[in-house]
Amino acid sequence: MHKKQRKNLIRIVLTVLLLALIGMSPLEGMAKLAAYFAACILIGGDILRKAGIGILHREPLDENLLMSLASLGAFALAAMGTEDFFEAVAILLFYQIGVLFEGYAVGKSRRDIGALMDIRPDYANVWQDGKLVRVDPDAVGVGTEIVVQPGERVPIDGIVMEGESTLSTSALTGESLPQEIGEGQEALSGCINLTRVLRIRTTKPFEESTASKILELVEEASSRKSRAEVFITRFARIYTPAVVSSAVLLAVALPIMRLAFGMAAEWEDWGYRALIFLVVSCPCALVVSVPLAFFASLGAASRAGVLVKGSNFLEMLADVRTVAMDKTGTLTRGAFEVRAVHHSPLTDQELLEIAALAESASSHPISRSLRKAHGREIDRRRVMDVEEIGGAGVLARIDGRPFAIGNERLMARVGASYRPCHHAGTIVHVAEGKEYLGHIVIADVVKPEAKAAMEALRASGVRRLVMLTGDGHKAAEEIAAALSFDLVRSELLPKDKVTSVERLLADAKKGERVAFVGDGINDAPVLARADVGIAMGAMGSDAAIEAADVVLMDDDLRKLAKAVRIARRCMGIVRTNIVASIGIKVICLVLGAFGLADLWLAIFADTGVLVLATLNAVRVLFVKEFRRFIKSS
Repeated sequence: MHKKQRKNLIRIVLTVLLLALIGMSPLEGMAKLAAYFAACILIGGDILRKAGIGILHREPLDENLLMSLASLGAFALAAMGTEDFFEAVAILLFYQIGVLFEGYAVGKSRRDIGALMDIRPDYANVWQDGKLVRVDPDAVGVGTEIVVQPGERVPIDGIVMEGESTLSTSALTGESLPQEIGEGQEALSGCINLTRVLRIRTTKPFEESTASKILELVEEASSRKSRAEVFITRFARIYTPAVVSSAVLLAVALPIMRLAFGMAAEWEDWGYRALIFLVVSCPCALVVSVPLAFFASLGAASRAGVLVKGSNFLEMLADVRTVAMDKTGTLTRGAFEVRAVHHSPLTDQELLEIAALAESASSHPISRSLRKAHGREIDRRRVMDVEEIGGAGVLARIDGRPFAIGNERLMARVGASYRPCHHAGTIVHVAEGKEYLGHIVIADVVKPEAKAAMEALRASGVRRLVMLTGDGHKAAEEIAAALSFDLVRSELLPKDKVTSVERLLADAKKGERVAFVGDGINDAPVLARADVGIAMGAMGSDAAIEAADVVLMDDDLRKLAKAVRIARRCMGIVRTNIVASIGIKVICLVLGAFGLADLWLAIFADTGVLVLATLNAVRVLFVKEFRRFIKSS
């Protein structure tokens, strides 16, 4: 509880004590009025001041003016002897109690988001003139060697050059178990070095490192509003003036009409009904609780290692019923291994050398596996005129001779008579000109958590799982069967994936959304085309993460089901608050118009509903069962 909230709590306690003393004292007349007015100033002085400022700035129709008019009007009626002064103070007292609840809930959510902001590194250790010097991370260039000591945060993404240690990745991924790291492995900024000194060579500038990207995504998330938030903003703009106008009609127009028809005006009675309208009209419950529910849910998702780039995407994620996925790097580890070489007049090593040379400039997992299987240093000077054919393979000149390395589509393109392979896996065919030189069988490994992730998605309400991959049909069918996918589309070019997702969008029922999960550069177009694009943050390319709406920071697909459940819980809370808040207010307005409600019911319709809606909105922060769910994996 910060200083302002403590001050507000003290005022509430003092006001309650003062009201108790007034109630027990024998005060009458002006003395009683003065005592109650003192209580009113004590609890609502800031509200009256803000109302005056709003009038001066020509922005009067806010909750401060509504509460001020209602309280002062109640005082006027009490002074005329028709009502009790206590009600006039109670309007402001219970409103301040609601504000206290609201402030605490918002503060709790901000602290949860703020904990994520702690990943921003303050400095980097670099060697200068034989000394270890702390410098601003912004000043560290790519390729610089930095030193990260135990207890320090990794400031910039890089590769470990020397040392072995344990890193805490919980701030990035929500994973509480520390990760071992050693030479040659990537260290992500924002992680905390726990045990030994590490020397790291930076691979990215600070502004493009993981920690900076995460903070940028979180900061941008608050600017993207959901349809529910936009609705509440528009509703409040129309609703509040309409109710205030109705209050004026009740207080002035109806008594005048009664006089015109020869009836008693009953100014006090209609004025009291107008006060009820003013109190009920305050849209605080909606204006506060709906954005708070989204804000708290974004924080809960962030703690779980899922970055949602805005509440609008959280809203769409709740409606996802079809999830399409890439295979390589998403469902599988992307750690391909060469399993066999078939039908080649060359030795296995010679064929692998050709493939490794042609793929030497590529970062694709298949290319890395070919270079790894070759196992020797590659002389890139032997390779010229490299042309990557999207979704097919590579054309290159090696030692001046033309080679084609890729799938069956590429072989057909160059006119080579290839031999089909009946083994499961990715088949890399090799041809020199039109002469077929054989093929290499490469197999990927399914992620151990993939099966559980698919089951969790179905349990969260996803009805259809679709695999979209550029790999061969046989390999795709084998993995799809093991993971119980409903539909498989293989041998797809990047543009074919976009077309496939467009078909899924066309087939989706009204109100249902389609999500796509991918990790590669070639997945960026389809991530952007889907209703909700979901990128794998740790292994995924920058292009994929930039195009995505949701980022899984540790590449654990099980987090996707968590994100869906968080989104659906959030939308359930939002819908409940909207229906309950509007419903209760409408009922109280009708009862007040017919003289069947008093100010106490109006106070409940305003402050009581505000408190209940706020508590409902922050259930994601306080329910133990939900916290266990967030931490589970």
